[in-house]
Amino acid sequence: MSPAKAISVALLFVALSPLGGKHSCSAALAGVAASQGFAATDQIFADYALDAHIPGLVYGVVIDGHLTHVGAFGVQDLVSRRPVSADTLFRIASMTKAFTALTILKLRDAGLVRLDTAAEDYVPELRSWTYPTTDSPRIRVRQLLNHVAGLGTDDPWADRQTPLPEEDFTRLLRGGVPFTRAPGISYEYSNLGYAILGRLITNVSKRPFAETISRTLLRPLGMKSSGFDAEAAPPERRALGYRWEDNAWRLEPTLGPGAFGAIGGLQTSANDYAKWLAFLLSAWPPRDDPDAGPVKRATVREIAEGSNFPSVRPRPGRAVSACAQGVTYGMGIAVVVDCDLGTVLSHSGGYPGYGSYMLLLPERGAGLFAFANRTYSGPSAPVWDAVLTLLRGNQLPPPRVIATSAELAEAYVVAGEIYGAGNIQGYSERLAMNFLLDRDASGRARDLAALKQEVGECATNAPIKPQGALRGEFTWRCTQGRLKGRLELAPTRPPTIQLLTFEVVKP
Repeated sequence: MSPAKAISVALLFVALSPLGGKHSCSAALAGVAASQGFAATDQIFADYALDAHIPGLVYGVVIDGHLTHVGAFGVQDLVSRRPVSADTLFRIASMTKAFTALTILKLRDAGLVRLDTAAEDYVPELRSWTYPTTDSPRIRVRQLLNHVAGLGTDDPWADRQTPLPEEDFTRLLRGGVPFTRAPGISYEYSNLGYAILGRLITNVSKRPFAETISRTLLRPLGMKSSGFDAEAAPPERRALGYRWEDNAWRLEPTLGPGAFGAIGGLQTSANDYAKWLAFLLSAWPPRDDPDAGPVKRATVREIAEGSNFPSVRPRPGRAVSACAQGVTYGMGIAVVVDCDLGTVLSHSGGYPGYGSYMLLLPERGAGLFAFANRTYSGPSAPVWDAVLTLLRGNQLPPPRVIATSAELAEAYVVAGEIYGAGNIQGYSERLAMNFLLDRDASGRARDLAALKQEVGECATNAPIKPQGALRGEFTWRCTQGRLKGRLELAPTRPPTIQLLTFEVVKP
């Protein structure tokens, strides 16, 4: 059977396989025709839904604050066979953690939480815990956010704890838990840590964590269909969760609200989740505009501050790549450095009945996400394949250009004048105190003379490429070649030139 072709904003693909029966597939056009630019990414997700035995999937592309494209495939459930749409509700599992983390930071901004205070100050049940070594520090709030509290990986167990009653969670905490290592030694993903953060939100805000997260983020952002009680939503909009087992789909029981909901219990739609991604992306770049969001832009950017425990991984996706990624964990989100995309923020979600993945490009103002209703069907590979397809097709915004500060622009003019004059005479007031100590005036004059002998006179009016307000790089075209330069200013008032280097461009 050939893969279904994705040809619309919502291509409905169904591949139902009853035990012992043959596969059957049908495709129906729904909504308006999609732009040709997204046909390739539609095909990526259509193929993934087919190959991974996913009943229903939706993905979205957010660019410059708007849900630019939605692709929807398959059905919400196998009984009614309602087609998936941008309004279908999926559990997004651990992608909930960013909501939990940002709510903690909002409470910090209000003066109610301190990140470097012992977590037991806010969750008293932790005070009786026995630590793995006598020199173990007490767990701090920040360590729970960064997954460096010494607690062990617990995905399969923790997912099933979602509906745990609060009183049972209290008993669990009072009894203590085993550590995998002392706090602060290494990163290890812990759902229990985020459940403790949920309890912290409840204790500090004097409201259930789900209500506080809703009041803090969901309602202000207009995410009206999203919430932590899945069965409270209209049944005709819910994507039911399935497990692919013994060559057949089996319905997973719905995990109700409970003490572990802060780790992954949120249910949302593509239309709602796009508002969340647009809000996160709006925090970049730093600027002087009014700060009108439910959380300050500077606070949002904090979730992307990775802990000091980096790792290296191959780039996700089907394509073989030599691009190894540097990864560290921030607060409810992973921080990735990719050789083609630059800084990437991402997170997966895996739950009984569901899988999800999100990816943000803060330097470009773009993001992708995907939700599926099959157990642990995390669609990281197609999301990465899709974003690289959009990159190769020039369909992503270019990286934002850093504005050249007035101080850097003035110093750049001086750099051009110094090269033209062949010496630094008359510019002592524009130079930092180290400049002549690092290379005296006569030595710099000889260096400039040698450069002019090799490349000749240069056009020094090419724009400088800033790497910040106080440093930048440039390339000049000269009569006999090209010259690359680097300019750095000292952190003084006024900023003065601490470094100016030139290098001949080699073929």
